[in-house]
Amino acid sequence: MAVCGYPPRDFLEFSDFINKCQDVIDRVRELSEGIAILIGSPSVNPVAEGKDLHNSAYFIYNKKIEKVIHKTLLPTYDVFDEYRYFEPNTAFECIEFKGKKIAVTICEDIWNVGNENPLYPISPMDELIKEQPDFILNLSASPFSYHQVESRKQILKANCDRYKIPIFYCNCVGAQTELIFDGGSMVFNAQGNMVKELSYFKEDFQIIDLENLQIGLDAPISINKIERIHQALVMGIRDYFQKLGFKQAVLGLSGGIDSALTCALAAEALGAENVLGVLMPSQYSSDHSVNDAIILANNIGCKHETIAIEDGFFAIEKLLKPFFKDLPFNIAEENLQARIRGLLLMGVSNKFGYILLNTSNKSEAAVGYGTLYGDMCGGLAVLGDVYKTEVYDLAKYINRDREIIPLNSIQKAPSAELRPGQKDQDSLPPYDVLDEVLYQYIEKCCGPKELIAMGFDSALVNRILRMVNTNEFKRAQTPPILRVSSKAFGMGRRMPIVGKYLS
Repeated sequence: MAVCGYPPRDFLEFSDFINKCQDVIDRVRELSEGIAILIGSPSVNPVAEGKDLHNSAYFIYNKKIEKVIHKTLLPTYDVFDEYRYFEPNTAFECIEFKGKKIAVTICEDIWNVGNENPLYPISPMDELIKEQPDFILNLSASPFSYHQVESRKQILKANCDRYKIPIFYCNCVGAQTELIFDGGSMVFNAQGNMVKELSYFKEDFQIIDLENLQIGLDAPISINKIERIHQALVMGIRDYFQKLGFKQAVLGLSGGIDSALTCALAAEALGAENVLGVLMPSQYSSDHSVNDAIILANNIGCKHETIAIEDGFFAIEKLLKPFFKDLPFNIAEENLQARIRGLLLMGVSNKFGYILLNTSNKSEAAVGYGTLYGDMCGGLAVLGDVYKTEVYDLAKYINRDREIIPLNSIQKAPSAELRPGQKDQDSLPPYDVLDEVLYQYIEKCCGPKELIAMGFDSALVNRILRMVNTNEFKRAQTPPILRVSSKAFGMGRRMPIVGKYLS
């Protein structure tokens, strides 16, 4: 899908969109004098029965489309929905070029080695190998998650081990809304050894000599989990803004670690001069929170403004007093403060054309520890797929060379500061325990019995899972979340808002 971007979703239902894709193929074809080009694009299915389109790779040479190869395995799970649009391939034929046979595959087609994947009834390479190809060439748009690199290397090696031929793996780089594509194209020789590993999170180019795949084996590029997540988030922010045509971001700076980390990532992605932090202290805000926010802005070099919300809160409290009467202070007043802050940030966003960055982390989003139309506002959720414990790791990584995020923001107990003396741990389990339960439930799909068998307290498990399930309505109204894990909230996790499972 290099021609149109992946995933194009329901744009594929517009004939004009498909025609524009074909126009690009025609323009590329005119540039192919003396050079072969392989490029991915949707193509029209000429057969009346079945879906209208194929997910295809065009093989172009000397201004002529020599062959169009269609994708066989159409993933329909997690973030993928290809069978909604495409008809699977049923004919298997290699491309012959300059005395070589090339087994062209598209992304998922190499992920069913020897027909061992129970999702699919066929293995494309088991069919293509019958023509005795010289090598495999795979075009991929494989979304990033922090452990995906290892999975890719395993599957590439498995293809070489089974079919005894080299594989050239070409992966997309860039972000498409919440999905991040990290590049990292690779070449493995017939013995399953990695010959070349290209750059991650940036475009790269390399010429590979097919006749010399036994020499110059590459050492693996070493990037740990937190560094990968950091690079992914920076690229995700940068591409989101560039592709939408925006340049500047605004966010609320509370002095806490989440907003500090979001601000640092945004400054790296967009330039500090393009980031505005707004401090919105209330009567419950501590002096150190204000000071920490100012220190952060100064360390980064971004603009910052202060808009105190105390007068606004009292004014709205006065308006509601005839309805609230003498009822005690509770979550209603707490949420008013969060919504006043959301209102102010959206006002700045609208007036100056900034995109508001949401600063909520995955732990908070999971259990509903956030206010709709308040701190859950935004055009992009930067940390929505990053657990709180990972937020701390990322903050330490940001500070690896010098102090950018104030140590006090990292070390102090997290608090929403919506009432006197409030701490997150008054309402939530300790984050190290909470995050482990959430990970096992969300990423690993473990039910309550399995979690209790792991040693977690039954009352704690039931409480956490109930919070996750009953707050689905909040997550349905959140901004797009940059995906860095194998199971992010949003398009990859589709749950009913109204349900009785552990409600």
